[in-house]
Amino acid sequence: MTVNDTSTMAMFPLGMVLMPTMVVPIHVFEPRYRQMARDCMDGAREFGVVLIERGSEVGGGDIRSAAGTAAGIISAQEFPDGRWGLVAGGTRRIRVSRWLEDDPYPRAEVQDWPDAADGGDDGEEIAAKLPPVIAMWRRVLALQSELGAPGPPATFEVSDDPAIAIWQLAALSPSGPLDRQKLLTAENPARRLSLLYEFLADAEELIQARIEMG
Repeated sequence: MTVNDTSTMAMFPLGMVLMPTMVVPIHVFEPRYRQMARDCMDGAREFGVVLIERGSEVGGGDIRSAAGTAAGIISAQEFPDGRWGLVAGGTRRIRVSRWLEDDPYPRAEVQDWPDAADGGDDGEEIAAKLPPVIAMWRRVLALQSELGAPGPPATFEVSDDPAIAIWQLAALSPSGPLDRQKLLTAENPARRLSLLYEFLADAEELIQARIEMG
């Protein structure tokens, strides 16, 4: 599918933001999403994930973001009672052109949404700005560990590709869903890296203050 092409995709609104490169386990128990899992396994083995801005993951009636991520199914297991256990990985950004009827499950017409080709720093400038952000990210993860909070190890090895590395940092940083949505929808890697620096600086200051307070 090219950038301007539109396709119909099964959608899974969640209370979290899925980033490209991010891998998540998903427990599927609602009947409508059980059907979605079966259809996806019989088809392209992918669905879209968007953030629920208001409302609940269960029961419908939610307000959904218009930007999200295509998720490829890495592994799937259907249990005897009809529930599914999925492991899915974010592959690329998508934008919702139009929501369709939730029948039998949420679906939408979507377009691929690659990062803007113009604007922001070039590749060499981004690569030069990346190491200090990675260093800050490692400090934040180490401070989190000192507090006993869950999270990836500070020794996690990020990609040598700056664009992929920025996605990894965005996926593994301690941010709330609204901040993560800002990272997902940033127009280019340079803007995403700038936002990461701001969010990580705030997180480092907050966690450090909590440690000092005991």
